[in-house]
Amino acid sequence: MYGVVTRNAEEIEWPEFDRGFYEVKDVTGRSAEPIEHGVNMVSCFGDNAAADADPSLVPVDDMGRPATRDREYFDWAYICPSREDYREGLFDVIDDCVAANEDVRLDDVGFPRAEYCRCGVCERNFQESDYDDRFEWRASVVTEFVAAAANRIPGTVYMTLYPDPYPGHLYERAGIDLEAIEEYVDEFVVPLYDTAYETTYWLETIAKGFDSALETPFNIELYAVNVDIDNLIHATEVAETYGKRVFFGYESGNARAALRRMQAEEREGVTHGEPDSDD
Repeated sequence: MYGVVTRNAEEIEWPEFDRGFYEVKDVTGRSAEPIEHGVNMVSCFGDNAAADADPSLVPVDDMGRPATRDREYFDWAYICPSREDYREGLFDVIDDCVAANEDVRLDDVGFPRAEYCRCGVCERNFQESDYDDRFEWRASVVTEFVAAAANRIPGTVYMTLYPDPYPGHLYERAGIDLEAIEEYVDEFVVPLYDTAYETTYWLETIAKGFDSALETPFNIELYAVNVDIDNLIHATEVAETYGKRVFFGYESGNARAALRRMQAEEREGVTHGEPDSDD
């Protein structure tokens, strides 16, 4: 029911967690060797190192502005999903992950925002495609990538979704056609990050939105770094009402403390009620 997302392989084997994601490639471009005892996780089109090494890979809008971390809206640099050489490199990383563990999580999949990408490769590919609508073409690019990646993954295919379940938003923002992609994904993961979780009504609203939007099972990932234990427990109670599992990101010790307290309270007969929108 509970899992962890970490860069520390040993934490995945902690008994409180029944599932663990290990970052093999993250948005900085940092890489690590895949592990056997966890689900290896690959940042697909978020990659600061690749963008720094070859700026021509970075998506641009119709004014030539790149999707890099030094600009508003972007926490890291993106790579254009149309770039076949880069995608082949991702497939090599995925193959290495599969050799260690047949389950893989695809992270940071899609275009950076609705106005991207207008690079020369995208312009040419769109013009040569059978699509008249650019959004439809973008969705075909992303779906094709996910299908190709999933075809290389014999185990469970996990995929991260940007936390916006409003109809059409993922399609317009990232080129993610949920109905088309669900065919290739076994479970989605939705990060609902906050640094405090002092209120949780918003968490419930977003989680319920994905519950309505998806046929495929989804999990909720919470941020555990320096979060008050009681607040993290409350957020967990809300999240597990809707998600198949709850995962904790980047502070396994805090997550373990929260789970231990929850287990202790359950043994003492404390009942955790259904969350309501006023919490």
